[in-house]
Amino acid sequence: MNSRREFELAFVGLKPGIHAYDYKITDRFFEAYQQQDFTHCDAEVKLFLEKNLGFMLLRFEVTGTVNVFCDRCGNPLPLELWDEFQVIVKLVEDPEIMNQEEEDPDVYYISKGESHLHISDWIYEFINLSIPMQRMCKVEDIGGPYCNKEVLEMLKKLDREKSEPANPLWKGLEKFKDLDK
Repeated sequence: MNSRREFELAFVGLKPGIHAYDYKITDRFFEAYQQQDFTHCDAEVKLFLEKNLGFMLLRFEVTGTVNVFCDRCGNPLPLELWDEFQVIVKLVEDPEIMNQEEEDPDVYYISKGESHLHISDWIYEFINLSIPMQRMCKVEDIGGPYCNKEVLEMLKKLDREKSEPANPLWKGLEKFKDLDK
């Protein structure tokens, strides 16, 4: 089976109601996309498709782990993924115009003549959105097995230097700082 065909859902023959699908996502899935800023993806995506007359509600549940580089020390750091996303797919006559005019990113239009949903782009987007913007271990885990001890010591040293008192020669001049106001 073609790896991309795995992410096409044939919804025409489905009865109204909820249908569940499971997808195992690894680094191989991302080969069709640009290079990622994470590695060792081991994610599971559960898709619940609720078919109704004229529309479908898709609920994606993302779980698993990825390795990212820590923003604090630069070492590889495993991160847990967990998130939920919903997309409403509506069947309409002219989906191109409707998709251009729609402001809600969670609503998508397809033609009434369509028979398949292509969900790989949504899975790609939802896994990337599940990764936090700030990629660091928790404060209580600093100095743990994933941390670069040398970088942490350098950061502590820089922090101490920043907190040292300023040159006493300049101390009295601070009162003249905002005189032009």
